[in-house]
Amino acid sequence: MSSARPRIRRSAPAGRSSRFALTGFAALLATALTACSGGASGSAAVSGDGKAPDTGITVNLRGEAAAPGEPVKVKLARGNLKAVSVTAEGGGPLAGRISADGRTWTSDRVAAPGTAYTVEATDAGGGSDRASFATAEAEKVNKLLLAPGRDTTVGIAQPLSVVFDHPVKDKAAVERALKVSTSNETEGSWGWLKDYSGKDRVDWRPEEYWKPGTKVTLDAQLNGVDSGADGGWFVRDYATAFTIGAAQVVKVDLDGHRLALHRDGKQVMDIPMSAGTPGGEKASWRGTAVLMSKEGTINMRSETVGLGDAYDKMVDYSMRLTWSGMYAHAAPWNAGVFGRANRSSGCVGMSDADAAALYGQVRVGDPFEMTGAEAKGTVAEGNGYGAWNVSWADWQAKSALK
Repeated sequence: MSSARPRIRRSAPAGRSSRFALTGFAALLATALTACSGGASGSAAVSGDGKAPDTGITVNLRGEAAAPGEPVKVKLARGNLKAVSVTAEGGGPLAGRISADGRTWTSDRVAAPGTAYTVEATDAGGGSDRASFATAEAEKVNKLLLAPGRDTTVGIAQPLSVVFDHPVKDKAAVERALKVSTSNETEGSWGWLKDYSGKDRVDWRPEEYWKPGTKVTLDAQLNGVDSGADGGWFVRDYATAFTIGAAQVVKVDLDGHRLALHRDGKQVMDIPMSAGTPGGEKASWRGTAVLMSKEGTINMRSETVGLGDAYDKMVDYSMRLTWSGMYAHAAPWNAGVFGRANRSSGCVGMSDADAAALYGQVRVGDPFEMTGAEAKGTVAEGNGYGAWNVSWADWQAKSALK
């Protein structure tokens, strides 16, 4: 994988243990395990006792600034490996497997940047030895933000969403490291997009809304993965787990000026409302938005969404639907047009009592399905969670592995 020029670690790796003679066929060759290159055996540096170490057993990574992002490979020239362990300093072991011929062990995951490793191996005859190496530190580190948060319960439209600090050029390598599992074998797909912030983002959604009660886990095995040019390395793993709550859908009829909450297919609320003024930038979006957050009482100022000095208000029961500033909230100043006309600056407004009732029943991840002609367009996929406005076939095509 490509990376910036590595920087040598200041601290030396863990020192080598004393050598033990290998038994069996390997003993006849006086083989000893040493951290050396994985190429053909050749002359080696003289050890402290004045004897050149045997290179019949090799490790592909060596020294104090080995290149990260590669699997660790331990090779035995003759005989059979019985067991190999590769352990990161301050961390856990790298899992791996021995080849069918018994002579090579390869780690399942790659070596991470800025990490010291200890390699221990035994052969079939019971002999053992040990070596160590360290990888170069990353000059640039990529980080990410995961949604939803760990151990939360969310609505049936909530996608898994990962936003990256730096550009991701090697999207396929990153996507391969993102492992999604569900309690009921729900199938889904990752899709790459640009977040409203302009950052790279990848979301995972099923073809249809989640089934209530589904438990979802993301294991992002990114430690040691290179983002590609200008992106930097990942230097840790990430994880989140969440549960899907009740099947709730909020239906917003922009032309009819009404909002209805449906739970398990039955309508449980019907609210008169006023949405965005049609015919310009104050119009509302149509399409499916996903409730991103319940923010309570907040200050809304029109200049933050490009509408000049139209308003500056403290707004109660604020429910965010898009990054661009569309909310559902209490709007008592528009009481005279609820159920009759759209006269807001883009949000879905309702009475204090209705907003409080809706706020108390919806949860983050619930879909708001907004229909009608009096809109300025469809919610974009990166403007909040707009993935549901993309067909399933088109969404699958956004995967880097398709």
